[in-house]
Amino acid sequence: MKIRESERDVPVFHEADVCVVGGSCTGVFAAVRAARLGLRVAVVEKQNSFGGMATQSILGYWHSLKDTEFKREIIAGLTREIMDRLRKREAVEVIEGSPDAGSVLNTEELKIELDELVTESGIMPYLHTWFAAPYLKDGRLEGVIVENKSGRGVILAKAFIDATGDGDLACRLGLPFTLRKHLQPPTTCSRILGTEQVSIPDLIRAHGAEFGLPADWGWSGQVVGVPGVKFHAETHVFDVNCADADDLTRAEMQGRRTVRAYMDAVRKYAGRKPVLVDLGAHIGIRETRHIHGAYRLTEQDVLTGAAFDDAIGYGSYRVDIHHENRDGITFRYLDGTEQVCEKGAWHSRRWRPETPVNPTFYQIPYRTMVPAGCDNLLVCGRAIDADAGSFGAIRVMVNTNQTGEAAGVAAYCALSAGVSFARVDSRTLRKTLATGGSIAGAPRSVDTAGNNRVNSKT
Repeated sequence: MKIRESERDVPVFHEADVCVVGGSCTGVFAAVRAARLGLRVAVVEKQNSFGGMATQSILGYWHSLKDTEFKREIIAGLTREIMDRLRKREAVEVIEGSPDAGSVLNTEELKIELDELVTESGIMPYLHTWFAAPYLKDGRLEGVIVENKSGRGVILAKAFIDATGDGDLACRLGLPFTLRKHLQPPTTCSRILGTEQVSIPDLIRAHGAEFGLPADWGWSGQVVGVPGVKFHAETHVFDVNCADADDLTRAEMQGRRTVRAYMDAVRKYAGRKPVLVDLGAHIGIRETRHIHGAYRLTEQDVLTGAAFDDAIGYGSYRVDIHHENRDGITFRYLDGTEQVCEKGAWHSRRWRPETPVNPTFYQIPYRTMVPAGCDNLLVCGRAIDADAGSFGAIRVMVNTNQTGEAAGVAAYCALSAGVSFARVDSRTLRKTLATGGSIAGAPRSVDTAGNNRVNSKT
């Protein structure tokens, strides 16, 4: 059944050079980089604060900014700047030499810091504002229609950046995308007092059925400056597509139920009285749509450290795939090793034979962000074009942050040169990124045979 909505005139809320849809750290960093280059920028965020997964899902863990050997810093830019700013308030703790995490952030302080960053940069912010539909004129994207407390309106711009995570703007434009049958499942994160020295994964394996919990794999960690409170990401919601409204509703409710269930298990079998301190305001979504770009990054590209002429970001975080419909996780490393956890047991093996030299980082090419069919739109964050394996590595925040910075700089390059996003000169893009503080020079990548590889993929 359908109804016809009456046509209506809507006010123009704002006019800008660039409109960023989605205010995660990725989206904010896109907006800030464009604004610092002199563009008029607006950023639209549906929640009450910026920061996305880090703030709304209380996932305050960022991974290492260094290569796999922890010798060379390969990520800087606004990720490094935010960490430096938070350090002044003792709101970040750095973890050295760990493949699991590089730093822990106070996510409430991060909310305020992102507000400051947006304000300082002269960006027009829209919080509590939902993207509703694209506005096209003569077939060209000229605005985004939004809804907020002031009603329905349009933000007009010359260029647009889709930082929604799910590729919502690109999808509403009818651009092609991949939605895999098996998606990495989402997790509801929590902070709990009174779970020190308690292994919730062990409790779930031993007693989960009693509390309606399927076998699962999860992890926990510290909370900056709050002794006795632990961060927990212990369970998944399987078989959901969080780009679908019904599935997202079910996932949110089911995720909260699982937190209560494993707390009940702690009460009964660990003899503790846990106190729920905080629940993520939004379930932690790992994967939904991948918008088709001019290039699809592959797991082979990541694991062999392939080099690209148009590299806009570097990463060292391993391929990390949460099993889509069963408990467990697979970690695949650039040194050829692999670790798989199933039914609570870890198994180590090699995914390739040993080699004299291993790559120590990988690259993310700009072309993964450039969709076909709309010449003034870029996609950044977890919706860029990547296969299942490569996405398992590049989906973490220190990597998606870099795609945001690249999108903001690319908007400046495109508008300055009067060209489409697809025709942005990669040398100019990389040079402008580097001038602004991002590490985007031309570090060499090493393949598994020990050969230096520079600009091997064009």
